[in-house]
Amino acid sequence: QVQLVESGGGLVQAGGSLRLSCAASVRIFSISVMGWYRQAPGQQREVVATITSRGSTNYADAVKGRFTISRDSTKSTVYLQMNSLKPEDTAVYYCYAAYDNWGQGTQVTVSS
Repeated sequence: QVQLVESGGGLVQAGGSLRLSCAASVRIFSISVMGWYRQAPGQQREVVATITSRGSTNYADAVKGRFTISRDSTKSTVYLQMNSLKPEDTAVYYCYAAYDNWGQGTQVTVSS
C-alpha cells in the first residue's frame, strides 16, 4: 500500500498557474505508473496526465500544451504544473500510483 499526499491546490484566476505536488510514502522509482486524475462536481473521475517509471508521459487532450507532469524520484514526489488555467479545469485533483493507490484529493478552483 502506497500513501499519497497531495498539496498545492487553491483558488486562481483564469490564465493563472498552479503546481500540484504528490508525496509518496515509498520510493517511487519502482512504481510503474503514477498520475493525476480529476473529478468535477457531477462528473466522473477522469485522467489528466500519467508518467511511467521510465519517464514517458501522456496527457488528456483537454490539458495538452498547458499541463506538465514530472517526477522527482529523490523526493518520491510527482508534480503537475498547470498553466493557462481555465474555469473548466475546476475540480478535485487526485494523485494515483499503480495499482489502485489514491491520495485524498486537492481542490483546484479557477475563477473567470
